[in-house]
Amino acid sequence: MRVIAGTYRSRPLQAPRGLETRPTSDRLRETLFNVIAMRVPGATFADLYAGSGAVGIEALSRGAEEVFFAEKNPAAVSVIRANLRTLGVRGGFSIELTGVAPLLKRLAGKPLDLIFLDPPYYDAEEYRKTLTLLGTAEMELVGEDSLVIAEHTRKQPLLDTYGTLQRTRTLQHGDAALSFYKFAAPPTE
Repeated sequence: MRVIAGTYRSRPLQAPRGLETRPTSDRLRETLFNVIAMRVPGATFADLYAGSGAVGIEALSRGAEEVFFAEKNPAAVSVIRANLRTLGVRGGFSIELTGVAPLLKRLAGKPLDLIFLDPPYYDAEEYRKTLTLLGTAEMELVGEDSLVIAEHTRKQPLLDTYGTLQRTRTLQHGDAALSFYKFAAPPTE
């Protein structure tokens, strides 16, 4: 596993040992960043269920202003910290150790530019909870220009709508898929 492009291009990244964490493959990360490349410089970026931190680190490498990592697995947090330290990244990031929901609640009212989430593929409830929370208008995490991207298995498609989030695109890559969501204003009565 390596950083694909930007400041830390071609630098190797560690991944947590064991089967609890499934890092986003280099090829899928490359596909993701080919789609969002123009949005990354200067962006606020959330890497939810960060695992090794590879997606958030890729965003930092490509010029994201601030990256919020959310990961509660202690072994994965250690790997994120080791990867950042090895690359010499000293700022522009924070790590939420208690998981996704506490980070999103802390950031409420501050729309993020890009939000990437990659829960365990088998955990459909975690996808539902997180996308629903992101699609809650009162949280004000997703603005009109925000983009939410969920990595999931092709075998378990996600819904087209979660609150104010509306799916705009799905890319399939092997067994994985990326679903892209944008803010859709709730209908007026």
